[in-house]
Amino acid sequence: MGEVLSGLTTGFGVALMPFNLMLVLLGCFAGTLIGALPGLGPINGVAILLPIAYGLGFPPESALILLAGIYYGAEYGGRISSILLNVPGDSGAVMTTLDGHPMALKGEAGRALSLSAVASFVGGTIAVILMTLFGPLLAKFAVTFSPANYVALMVFAFASLASLVGKSTVKTLLGALIGLMLATVGIDSNTGVARFTFGIPDILAGIDFLIVVVGLFGMAELLHLVEQQVTGRLKTLPVDNSFVRWSDLMATKWTILRCSLIGFFIGVLPGTGASVASAVAYGTEKRIAGEGGKNFGTGDIRGLAAPEAANNASAGGAMVPMLTLGIPGSGTTAILLGALLMFNIQPGPLMFAQRPEIAWGLIASMYVGNIALLIINLPLVGLFARMLTIPQHYLTPLIAILAFVGIYSIVGNPFDLFMITWLGIFGWFLRKLDFSLAPVILGFVLGGLFEDNLRRALSISGGDWGILIENWKSVMLYGLALVVVVLPIWLGRRARTLPDSDD
Repeated sequence: MGEVLSGLTTGFGVALMPFNLMLVLLGCFAGTLIGALPGLGPINGVAILLPIAYGLGFPPESALILLAGIYYGAEYGGRISSILLNVPGDSGAVMTTLDGHPMALKGEAGRALSLSAVASFVGGTIAVILMTLFGPLLAKFAVTFSPANYVALMVFAFASLASLVGKSTVKTLLGALIGLMLATVGIDSNTGVARFTFGIPDILAGIDFLIVVVGLFGMAELLHLVEQQVTGRLKTLPVDNSFVRWSDLMATKWTILRCSLIGFFIGVLPGTGASVASAVAYGTEKRIAGEGGKNFGTGDIRGLAAPEAANNASAGGAMVPMLTLGIPGSGTTAILLGALLMFNIQPGPLMFAQRPEIAWGLIASMYVGNIALLIINLPLVGLFARMLTIPQHYLTPLIAILAFVGIYSIVGNPFDLFMITWLGIFGWFLRKLDFSLAPVILGFVLGGLFEDNLRRALSISGGDWGILIENWKSVMLYGLALVVVVLPIWLGRRARTLPDSDD
């Protein structure tokens, strides 16, 4: 503990230097704006600004502090477009749309934005505290996860989808299956065989996540608004001066705490990220709520707080294997790892001893950054909420501009503009059939992880499927997946038979 306190003292000495403090604030503010733009997200924000941070000749610790501020600032910002426009800023914000946007439709945009800011702050702070105390120990445990264990983790995540969203379990699972099918499009990296490309060269490399999320959410929302305008059913969204209440915080305190822990521990596992963490956290809270879980998806504050706490906690968790072992825990931390290597710094256990100003300075800056984000975001809640007063006939072309310009500036392929249009029509059609689009996105995100780890496991075992159940971690996760699927069914049948037994 003495070593930790000494390291933190060194870290705060670095983080609170006027120049570094300015970079923390700048990174948090810029990250919030980047996260609010649909399709950008933290990974693109950090990637875009990495050359600037390196080219300006910043010291390594200052450059890392700036990039880290953009990272968790973008995690905050992703909730803004999710709640106000029903368009997630990145994969980690998909679950936020489920209850955040219904709250905005009910005139509680300010309440939703401020609650998500508080949940994000608590989740991020808990993650940094746990990273400070248990980082090296957790990182050593995380690297013991084999490909077979990751397969079991993905099965558990898919099982969580069964009662995750929507009124129909069948439609939820069908949505996840559609996402899995989209994830298989492109050339198989193992065999070199083109899958579901239909002779179109532009999708040989697969469909980019940005294309899927902007198409299914952004363009589908655009078509939904156009349909309402044409049919005369367009309603003005109610906006008031709502703000998070003390009763909201008391009602969600255990939700935020549980989901912060879930998000952190899932974030520590290399390659998982905020999308898995927010999905598992949301599903867990819905089951814990029992009968009250029926309100999830209609504007329940617990359904908003759960993914917001989890995805910000997972951002902190993903830093653990990067700093202590040199293994990136997510796509964004992979870019941060590259930034360290650009400065000729090798992350790992020795970095804490050899370059404490970088390791501990980065950790201390995250404490400062979380506080800064709360101070920056809460006063702006009213301003963000006022965006809903923009007339819908102006909002429609705004969404279109964000979608088309954003995608073309990042991907640079005109074909992808047609792709998001086709996916938008498909997403609008699914909405007409009362499908939730969140399982489609999660199936797409988790599908690639599932297939890659399944193939690695079978390659290691020489094709022996027994490798999937020979480890206690895998068996435990399969058991949890079975409980997640069977328990709600059993409880439902038991609830239906109880009145009969009373008679």
